[in-house]
Amino acid sequence: MPAPFADPIPCLSDACVPPAIIGMAALTTAAMQGADADALATMIDRLDADPAARFYDTSIAYQLSFRRAEGLGLQDEAVSESSLFRIRRDGGNRASIRLLAIVAPGVLMLNTPLDFITNHLDVRLDLLFVVPDKPLPATIPDHDVAFFAVGEADAAMVARLHRLFESWPRPALNDPGVLPVLARDRLAGLLAGVPSICSPPTVMVSRNRLDDLLRDGGDISDLLPGCSYPVLIRPLGSHAGAGLKKIEDRAALDSYLLFSFATSYFITDFVDYRSADGLYRKYRIAFIDRQSHLCHMASSQNWMVHYLNAGMTESADKRAEEAQAMAHFDETFAAHHRNAFAALHEQVPFHYYSIDCSELPDGRLLMFEADSAAIIHLMDREDMFPYKHTHMRGVFDAFGNMLRRHATAVEPAVSR
Repeated sequence: MPAPFADPIPCLSDACVPPAIIGMAALTTAAMQGADADALATMIDRLDADPAARFYDTSIAYQLSFRRAEGLGLQDEAVSESSLFRIRRDGGNRASIRLLAIVAPGVLMLNTPLDFITNHLDVRLDLLFVVPDKPLPATIPDHDVAFFAVGEADAAMVARLHRLFESWPRPALNDPGVLPVLARDRLAGLLAGVPSICSPPTVMVSRNRLDDLLRDGGDISDLLPGCSYPVLIRPLGSHAGAGLKKIEDRAALDSYLLFSFATSYFITDFVDYRSADGLYRKYRIAFIDRQSHLCHMASSQNWMVHYLNAGMTESADKRAEEAQAMAHFDETFAAHHRNAFAALHEQVPFHYYSIDCSELPDGRLLMFEADSAAIIHLMDREDMFPYKHTHMRGVFDAFGNMLRRHATAVEPAVSR
C-alpha cells in the first residue's frame, strides 16, 4: 500500500490573488433563464481573461449542456494550470468574510454548493482544489474561515482531507472524516433503530452479485433480509435521480440490468409515502449549525419527486402550499421532527449539510438521503416564487452568520 499523501500547510498571504471565474452559480442561473451553450460561451469570453479561468468556466458550461466528458476534460486542464480560483462578484472582492472552500475536481454536484449559498452574501469565496497525488500550492489566499466542501471521496482522499482539517491554520468547518457516514447504506443502518425515523434498509451490491442472484433464482430478500419487491435501484455515485428506478419484480430487475453498465448499485426497500390526497411530497432541509431550514417542498403524483419536474411552475396551488410550509416550518414540520433531527445530528456532526426527506402517515420522518453537496439556491423566478426570494435570503443569512461565528471564535492557530 502506498504511503499516505502528506501535505505541508501552505503559507497564507493577502498577496495571493487567484484567477477570477464566473462560477457555477452564475452560469447555472443563466442556463436556467434560457441561455444556450453559445450564450454561455459568449459570457465566458467576455469576462474571463485568464486561460485557466476560461477552461474552468467552459467546463461548467459543457456539463450544463450535457457534455460531461468534455467538461471534465477541460476541468482537468484548468486545475492543472491553477489549483486556486476566486468567484467573481459584481461588487468586487472586498467582503466582510473571506471564505476558502477546499474542493475536489469532478462533476458539478461533488462539492458543497457554496457559490450558490454565498452568492447573495458579503462573502469573498476562493476555491482550493485538492487533486489526488498533487501537492497543495505553496501559498494560498489568507482567509477568515475554511470550509471542507468535498461531498464524496474515496478512503485515501477522506484521510488526506481529514489530516488537513485537523491541522488547518484557520477555523475550519465540516470535518471530512464524517463523509463515510453519508453513504446511503451506512447512514440507513445507523438510523435504523431510531423510533422517530423511517430509514429504509439499503445495501451496496456489485453487478456480479445481481447477475448471480438472477441466474440462481434468488430472491431480493437475499440482499435485503425481510424485504420484498418493490425496491429502488441506483448506480453507485449517481446523483439527481440518474439511473434511479423502482423495480417491481425479478423480470424488471433483469430488464434494468440489460440497459445499465454500472459495476455497483445501491438497493433500497421502497416505502410508499403518499399522503392522504394521493400526492408524494419531498422536503429539502438544510441544517446550519444544527438549525433546520426548509429550502424547498415539492409535491407530485410521481414517487420520484424532483422540484424541476413536479409541476411547481404550472400549479399555483402547489406554490401556495410550499409558501405555507416555508412560513410555518419552525412551528410545524421542524417542531414535529425535533427528535428525529437531533438523532440525525448525532450521526452527522457537520456544521452544514442537508437532507431530502418526507413525512409518513404515521408521523415518522422518512429519510431519502443526507448530503453536504445538494444544491440550495435562489434561481426561481421572483414573479412566480416571491415567497422563496424572501425565505431563501433568510437561509443564506443564517449561513453567513454561521461563518461569522466561527471566523471570530478563539481557536488554536495551527491545530485543534
